[in-house]
Amino acid sequence: MFLKTINLPIILNSLLLVSIGVLVIYSSSGELAIQQLIFTVIGLAAFFIISIFEINSIKNLIFPLYIIINLSLLFVLFLGIETRGSVRWIPLGIINFQPSEFAKPILILMLAQFWSKNLPTWRNIFKSLLLSLPLLFLIFKQPDLGSTLTLGAIWAGMLFASKISLKKILILILIITLIGPIGWGLLHDYQKERITSFLSPQSDPLGRGYNLIQSTIAVGSGEIFGRGLGRGTQSRLQFLPEYRTDFIFASIAEEMGFVGTLIILSLYLFLFVYCLKVAQKSNNLFSFLAVLGVISQLLFQFFVNVGMNIGLLPITGITLPLISYGGSSLIATFFSLGFVASVDRFSKRIDLEED
Repeated sequence: MFLKTINLPIILNSLLLVSIGVLVIYSSSGELAIQQLIFTVIGLAAFFIISIFEINSIKNLIFPLYIIINLSLLFVLFLGIETRGSVRWIPLGIINFQPSEFAKPILILMLAQFWSKNLPTWRNIFKSLLLSLPLLFLIFKQPDLGSTLTLGAIWAGMLFASKISLKKILILILIITLIGPIGWGLLHDYQKERITSFLSPQSDPLGRGYNLIQSTIAVGSGEIFGRGLGRGTQSRLQFLPEYRTDFIFASIAEEMGFVGTLIILSLYLFLFVYCLKVAQKSNNLFSFLAVLGVISQLLFQFFVNVGMNIGLLPITGITLPLISYGGSSLIATFFSLGFVASVDRFSKRIDLEED
């Protein structure tokens, strides 16, 4: 009976991805690996709790959660702790809580509820943006460009899922292109340098281009089978920055080689395809949009993280879902996957009843 409540495809796939991350983290720090395992247990508990409830039954909680997360982000802005120039965390004794990570699943629920009741007219598109703006603004002010962009990707992905017309999509792309210079002017100097450095990293190899150069060296030096766990020179000698978080993909490529990265890409591909199948068989628009929101979040984070690790995209500080070290990120990701498991479980139940 208990096994029937467990979504084995998501659980097994997620645990394989988490295990790869924990192995790489353990090879450099046993203490951090144990912490990541503890975060995994908490994340799994959240996943199970969410998955046993029908996602439609939590609609009354969405707006209160939206208010709570905005208040949490305001608290961070004024009373949060600063780490490396950013104020993103609320200290909770032995751990630090990062509200920006939980803003992602909450925005997904908020927009799913909104678009399940409204058609994608220009008025409603503007309203959906207004719903997202408080979160976008408060997270951008931390500053956290990576999470801000992820929230933007969730908004865009769910807007497209709301059956918006092609004409409106093209007009929105044009508007975003025109206001791009304004957004560029709002960025901090170091954020601008991160974005421009990937175009010519060799022009400043010890400054702006350093992170990108070290990342691509790490990826290339892994070759087919890698140097072996704990033997990556770029990460272990700390030439590669943030090798447990933002650049963990490059660290894995160096230590586990092409074979290791191929396994990771295959696991993510399975997860995305599975989520798409769940969305297709969902029995109502709210569930469909919630699953598409989760796909938008995870796909964007995966694409940008891998892209910046191999030098195809600018460095924006986006973690690799389920693999990068970080308690809030890992738990929030399991939180989002719980939505997918809930939709899958109750869609199956309806299918069986119809049969």
